[in-house]
Amino acid sequence: MNTAHFMLSTSIKVLEISIVRERFSHMNFPSGLDKFDIALLELLQKNCLTPLRELAAAVSLSPATVQRRIQRLKESNYILANISIVNPDKVNKKITVLVEVQADRIYSDDLDALKKSFSGPEIQQCYYVTGEADFMLVFLVSDMKAFEKICDRLFHDNLNVKWFKTTVVLDRVKATLDAL
Repeated sequence: MNTAHFMLSTSIKVLEISIVRERFSHMNFPSGLDKFDIALLELLQKNCLTPLRELAAAVSLSPATVQRRIQRLKESNYILANISIVNPDKVNKKITVLVEVQADRIYSDDLDALKKSFSGPEIQQCYYVTGEADFMLVFLVSDMKAFEKICDRLFHDNLNVKWFKTTVVLDRVKATLDAL
């Protein structure tokens, strides 16, 4: 990377950090975190492969200090994983389906069994929720035939599923797991 590119990249990161600081200036930080930790989390959730020297320049700390802070954030479970976001279209998972599920029985053991059955690899996300439905699930599927097989196994053949309602996504307007 040439010097001009590094300077531009660093300037962008500094601008991002000033926006982060402004955004969080009115907030109380979670216990044990300061403005540097919050700024690092914000940057890392956007790109966990950002080089230490760029992170350090963006938050005005030394690379060694940034490295220690990141390690502490990992050890304290603020950072759960470093992942890559795969383009679903490129891996033939072109259809996103949202499913609301109402349980027939909501005793602890029954709910635990449903939670376990809704934790399989074909389910991208599963939430136990309040309201008319008990669960909200997100699926990425290659085609509706694949989804039909999933429905048979998870819903039609499950005696504890009272009803389920499916919504097919027309356009993924925004999809993120950002917490900050």
